[in-house]
Amino acid sequence: QVQLEESGGGSVQAGESLRLSCLASGFTNRRYCMGWFRQAAGKEREGVAVIDNFGNPSYEDFAKGRFTISRDNAKNILYLQMNSLKFEDTAMYYCAAVGNCDAAYCAGGECYTSEGDKFNYWGQGTRVTVSS
Repeated sequence: QVQLEESGGGSVQAGESLRLSCLASGFTNRRYCMGWFRQAAGKEREGVAVIDNFGNPSYEDFAKGRFTISRDNAKNILYLQMNSLKFEDTAMYYCAAVGNCDAAYCAGGECYTSEGDKFNYWGQGTRVTVSS
């Protein structure tokens, strides 16, 4: 019954910012990790950032210094603040989650739990388009 719904995408000029939100429902407890992934046209899906059960973030290299992942556990909302957006950030952005998780990491284009589990709950995505 876990459901994730993204919002906040849109079309912006390069250098501008967007804040994506993901509303989660159906979790019976708060022991889960969450993350953001993206897929650009003609490319494979890639990880962006994850945040573990204790609020510790991990980022892929391209996101470091520009993107910030955070979570509001009381409201079950995951955020991705994206600053200094570039044309190459254009993609469909997906929210994901995995239960029974206390730690998660992003490295080498993949994001996973400390136990090696893949994120298995997914939203429908929100589109981000950045114009040069």
